[in-house]
Amino acid sequence: MIYCVEDDDSIRELMVYTLRASGFEVRGFQDASAFWNIMKEKKPELVLLDIMLPGEDGISILKKLRASPVTEDIPVIMATAKDSEYDTVIGLDSGADDYLSKPFGMMEMVSRIKAVLRRSTPKKKQKLIQCGRIVVDEGKHTVTVNDRRVFLTLKEYELLKLLVENSGQVFTRDILLASVWGADFVGETRTVDVHIGTLRTKLDECGNMIKTVRGVGYKLEGPENEQ
Repeated sequence: MIYCVEDDDSIRELMVYTLRASGFEVRGFQDASAFWNIMKEKKPELVLLDIMLPGEDGISILKKLRASPVTEDIPVIMATAKDSEYDTVIGLDSGADDYLSKPFGMMEMVSRIKAVLRRSTPKKKQKLIQCGRIVVDEGKHTVTVNDRRVFLTLKEYELLKLLVENSGQVFTRDILLASVWGADFVGETRTVDVHIGTLRTKLDECGNMIKTVRGVGYKLEGPENEQ
């Protein structure tokens, strides 16, 4: 099920029609109030969220989704104004998984939705990846520190997984940006810094395992990497 939050009736109806024709279940909402009401009943697989909405805007909705353990892992694609890099960066820094710049083509929308769903669907029978006291369970799409569950957004999870899989390897901000956000991402490398900061906080006592390599980027340093 995909939820589409768009206040323009004609655009919303076209999005809903296209998604249904592409084989998706979808429901459309014109504002935050209607969206939150249905969220109490059923979680979607993905949310298409316009930034400019009457009443509560898309950024506020996104932040609330990411703040709750119940909804923080739901993939969100933001619809932003054309050429508005500020809105795009704010959305991605707030936890959006991708964005569409208005006006966008319906086939581009479908393509991006499929790509985000592929990235966010946990794969079965995958291994545990561990570095020190940090354990990433690919099958369950979870992270634990000292056997305590740590709740991460999709981008935080992908960023940490990359670092854990390559413990001791130094990554530039540009490489991290391309690997986690995609080569076509147009925002700034500070997006990486923001996510590294939140990761360090959420990992608590293991947050200091993420090391800043001055003038280069970041690495995850486990016990096996210490001299």
